[in-house]
Amino acid sequence: MTFVKRLSEYSLLVALLMLSFISAAQSRELPDFTGMVERYGPAVVNISTKQHRSQGRAGHGFSIPDLPEGSPFNDFFRRFFDELPLDEYRNGAPREFESRSLGSGFIISEDGYILTNHHVVSEADEVIVRLSDRREFVAELVGSDKRSDTAVLKIEADHLPTVRIGKATELKVGEWVLAIGSPFGFDHSVTAGIVSAKGRSLPSENYVPFIQTDVAINPGNSGGPLFNLDGEVVGVNAQIYSETGAYMGLSFAIPIETAMNVAEQLRTKGKVSRGWLGVLIQDVTRELAESFDMDHPRGALVSQVLPDSPAQAAGMHTGDIILTFNGKEVVSSSQLPPIVGASPIDRPAEVGILRDGKRKTITIRLGELPEEEPMLGGKQSSDQGGEKAALGLAVSDLTSKQRTDWEMNHGVLVRSVEPGPASEAGIREGDVILKLNNRDVKDVAAFEKIVDELPQGKSVAVLVEREAGPLFLALKVPEE
Repeated sequence: MTFVKRLSEYSLLVALLMLSFISAAQSRELPDFTGMVERYGPAVVNISTKQHRSQGRAGHGFSIPDLPEGSPFNDFFRRFFDELPLDEYRNGAPREFESRSLGSGFIISEDGYILTNHHVVSEADEVIVRLSDRREFVAELVGSDKRSDTAVLKIEADHLPTVRIGKATELKVGEWVLAIGSPFGFDHSVTAGIVSAKGRSLPSENYVPFIQTDVAINPGNSGGPLFNLDGEVVGVNAQIYSETGAYMGLSFAIPIETAMNVAEQLRTKGKVSRGWLGVLIQDVTRELAESFDMDHPRGALVSQVLPDSPAQAAGMHTGDIILTFNGKEVVSSSQLPPIVGASPIDRPAEVGILRDGKRKTITIRLGELPEEEPMLGGKQSSDQGGEKAALGLAVSDLTSKQRTDWEMNHGVLVRSVEPGPASEAGIREGDVILKLNNRDVKDVAAFEKIVDELPQGKSVAVLVEREAGPLFLALKVPEE
């Protein structure tokens, strides 16, 4: 028994030693951020803004109840409405109030230039910058760009600590990154995580290829820096994906190259210029790829060429699929706007396209992206009668008024959609069918002729115009 007991004790000792070795090895593999925070943390600033607004009772959509004198709820309502007299609300009188917001930023030059987010300082009447040594400055807004969510501030100070600028293009998915900011107003909070993905496109931002991370970002972190392990800023923390308003594991940063390019233009020109192609695009789905005889989905499908645009001048067609731009492969449609936007204006760009199953290259001299991008006019469906067509939908010719109002010289109006191939493809009542199987639809007669010649059992592309704009759909032709 003594031998067994000693053997058991020896085994336990060996196991504890092994665990300690494993723990030590793991700790050596984890990054140490302390030196980076000590060196570059002072270059991160807290930003607070003030906005003065005027609003009356009607703006709240809330009616103050007429409570008896001395009711405990009177005190509640006074606190809720900033302790102003209740009769001001009951009478609907407007009042002045001050709203505040918090964010972060970082110093990019010793003489006081600071980078942050557009949404942190937009509509602010006053911007206060607080440094890590507790000094406060009223900042001047040098410039702000909504499309990239980037803004530049200036404070009157010298010999300030600054960050080092890195390259987001050299980031690798899985790499450690660090964020410093002021979540919920807690100055200089540090969080870390890894790069989850690169080149992400968000619905509200077309010109920024976001860096996705799992770094804990919360309200107040916006505008703060994202560091790599070398202590270089590789991104500007901008957004989170959340169903609660707080961090849920998905955060997004603007690549530092994008932010610095915008900052330089704001400082030197006071505005941001971007390349403009002049097309509306969409993704190529598996069904659309089949309809265009592609072996797999890729590229950006041109659903409309805008009038008086560089693309129109170069002869680009609706239905072209953009595969490359200046030698850069376009895998999905979301990749194209940032590439075009970052390209020089009034210089030729080589665009590789797929047209009618053949690859070709066209040269387009880019224009400057307009301040307000072209908006498409909406359309209302007509009750006018028309011819019955196959595929489970009824169409009619466009009237002269419709052609004039909608600025269309061809197409047929979808009057009704029944269960069948058309409804499965996503065609709706009120759509105008402009192309079918890559052929222009002039009128009902042409539409029916094209339908009769459709390849059975194959997907074909349908270009429709609807209130939201032009859209390609994939329609599966049934076999008889």
